[in-house]
Amino acid sequence: KLDEDNVTNRLRESLLLFHQICNNKWFLETSIILFLNKKDIFERKIQKKNITDAFPEYTGAQNYEEASKYILAQFEKQCSDKKSIFLHITCATDTGNIRHVFAAVRTIILNE
Repeated sequence: KLDEDNVTNRLRESLLLFHQICNNKWFLETSIILFLNKKDIFERKIQKKNITDAFPEYTGAQNYEEASKYILAQFEKQCSDKKSIFLHITCATDTGNIRHVFAAVRTIILNE
């Protein structure tokens, strides 16, 4: 839950904010790279808390792999079809993961 709003789910709030940024007239032709950090925390949390609390429409398995794919798809849906969006699930303390992600980002930027 949000600190300033005890009812709104943080992930739902993030989706709304991402939608506003993706579809803002200033960013319509801009590629977007989104980092969903704290993968390690999500992996632990998904074992204890049901994802349907945040997404009642979710019908997949209650595991990290399926739940993270579903969440990525929710973020992808927020942007118009013509926008290039690159999503990365990260763990800032995992140096191997960060190296891989930054190499991918470097490639994306250089190819733009």
